[in-house]
Formats: sequence, structure tokens, C-alpha cells
Amino acid sequence: MRFGTRLMAQADDLARFTQSENGLTRTYLSPQHRLAGDYLLDLMRKAGMQADYDALGNVVGRYPGSEDLPAILTGSHMDSVVNAGKYDGLFGILTAIACVGDLHQRNIRLRRPLEIIAFCDEEGVRFNVTMIGSAALCGHFDPAWLDRCDEHGISMREALRAFGGDPDGWPALQRDFSRVACFVESHIEQGPVLLSEGRAVGVVSAIAGCTRVKLSVTGLAGHAGTVPMPGRRDALAAAAEMTLAIEQIGRERDPHIVATVGKLAVAEGGAVNVIPGAVEFTLDLRSGDDRQRLDALATLRQRLDTIAHRRSVGLTWQVFYELPAAPCDPDLQERLAQAIVDSGLSVRRLPSGAGHDAMQFAALTPTAMLFVRCGNGGISHNPLEIMTAADAETATLVLLHFLEHFDIEP
Repeated sequence: MRFGTRLMAQADDLARFTQSENGLTRTYLSPQHRLAGDYLLDLMRKAGMQADYDALGNVVGRYPGSEDLPAILTGSHMDSVVNAGKYDGLFGILTAIACVGDLHQRNIRLRRPLEIIAFCDEEGVRFNVTMIGSAALCGHFDPAWLDRCDEHGISMREALRAFGGDPDGWPALQRDFSRVACFVESHIEQGPVLLSEGRAVGVVSAIAGCTRVKLSVTGLAGHAGTVPMPGRRDALAAAAEMTLAIEQIGRERDPHIVATVGKLAVAEGGAVNVIPGAVEFTLDLRSGDDRQRLDALATLRQRLDTIAHRRSVGLTWQVFYELPAAPCDPDLQERLAQAIVDSGLSVRRLPSGAGHDAMQFAALTPTAMLFVRCGNGGISHNPLEIMTAADAETATLVLLHFLEHFDIEP
């Protein structure tokens, strides 16, 4: 096997750099971030790249091209959620380094430079800010983030200095996108679609946009034994019916919409003998098509208002997060599809329901994503996350084909 076995061993090595004894946790600017970054730096340099940390702690490697052309950018993130799997983010870095190492070993230079970025923080666990590293490259970094503090009261600014970074160096990280040809990211699917269809890889059509809403239902608390059922204004029963309506709109519009109630709480905890008077819950609505997402949101608001009116409860909405979808470039999708066909496989296109660093680039340069099968039912963000050496091999060969044929007309 040309790549797969080695990539699995490297992922095992990187899993040792964890802040938790049982499971993988690696947050931004932690000692484990440094250990993982140093490991990746060593891999990049051995693969023939010029590589180092930037001011915010991204690890950036560059493989020069034979001509002075705009560069291909690739990579993914090296941080993790709490109690994570081994392959989320890291596989996209390791597979790209393997491609460069193979090119270097064969003494091949692409026409244009190739840069691999191991992004410092995509998950946002420590400072509750996501996609810090990719945001800086794309000109989306907010200097107010530097004053955010972690649970121990340490600011991002302080943590960067302790890490050896430069909190004032972020402006210099913004790329001149006239010198960037595209951004391509390889990533495990984090879902069951490819697994259920028996496919090793797929082409991402779009990265889903997302609306998150906090909803408050206000009814009337009362004695559980003395208030007749017909006259009740039960906030929890209303919220339960609304939850089912949210689930239903996702089912009606599958596969274009996913809708989730992730939190639901009775105000002040409730009591076993009290009719709930107030409930708060959340809505997470996602789609790869912004028009469909906003249309579903409007329909859902109408349905929930109808439920509230019928049950004589109040309902308030607070949208607290809005992220537009990031469609992948059609030409790059075709190039990835051709690389899959040339590997003897059929092509499956599918949206990404999860956010990725690639989203930061989509409005600035042609962007594409390659999905790789996630085993064990598609479980991710979990120690049970599985990927096989055979699938790692296939995905790396597809990415290598894409890179080597980038300047050849399809």
C-alpha cells in the first residue's frame, strides 16, 4: 500500500498529543497544539517543503512550483473537540503532505506552488471562536478575539505570547487572492452517506449554511392536580409539539434541510407537580442552499406561531447565529470527479452538513472538498470515529491525481 498504512500510523502518533487521559482533546495554543504542530512541521520538511509556524500558530508548508503562478492551497485543522476522533481535520493535512512527499520523491514539481496549512483552531473549543486560522488568511480575523478569555481567565493574546506567536501579527497573514488559484480540502465525511452506499470517497457540492435560534415559550404555571386539561397553557407541551414540527420540516424537505432541537429546558428547573410555565429551546437549521434554508425557516416560523396561538402561549424568537452556505466551485467539482473516475470509481456528490475551514475561502477563490468514508455508522467527534487504511489510500491517490492534473485541461 503506497500511502494508507503510513497515514494511519501518523494519525495514531498525533492522537498521543492529547490533553485528556481517555480520548483525544487538543485545543488551541495548548502544549499539545505545539507537539502536534512540531510533528507536522517535521513531516512537511521531510516531504521537501519549506515550513514554519505563522503568527497565530497555523503551520504552513510550501512546495515551490516550476513557474511563478498562483498557488494551490490545501489543508485542514489540527485542533479537536473534547473527546474527539483521530481523523477529523488531521487527515486533510496528512494526506496532502503524503502527496507532496510522493511528488518530491519522484522529483516532480507542479507548475504552480502548493501550500499546505494545518489550521490552528477550527473547532473553537478554548475561546469559543471558530475557524481562527483560516479566518486570518481570508481577512476575516476580528482583533477583538484577542481579548476573549478561556475558562481559566487566560486571554487569547496572553496564550499566543506564551505559545511563541505574535498577537499583533495577524494582519500580515491575509493572503493576496490574486496569487491563489484555489483551495481544496480533504476531510472525513462525519456522516453515514458514503458508508451506506459502499463508497470510499465523494465530491462535496456545498457546505451547508446554518441558522440558529433561541426560542422562548411562555405559558402559565399551575397546580398539576387542580387545573383541568382543557384550560391549561402548558409551555412544555407546546414546546414538545413545536419540536415535532421542526423534525417534520426536516423530514419533508430531506435531503435539502436538516433541523435539530439540541437544547430544551423548563425555566427554573420545573417541578413534578407544577405545569411548566416557561420553556426555552434551540433550533439549528442547515442546508447547502441558502434559499431553501430561508424558505424552510419562514415556513417553520409560521407553523410554530400557529401552535403557540392554538395553545394560548407566547413565543419569541432570537436568531443568534447565521452562516451562509458555501457552494463548491463547479469546475473543481468536475476535476475531483474526474480524478475519482480515473481511479476506477463512480462519483457521488453530496453536501456537507458540518462547517469546515473551506467555508472561509469560498467567496474569495474557487473552493472544493473531497469527502472520505467515515466508518462505524458515520460516527465523528467521538473516539469511535473510524477510517480505514484502504480509504486513506484511495483518497490520497484521488487528491494526488487532482493536483498533478490541475493545469491540464479536462
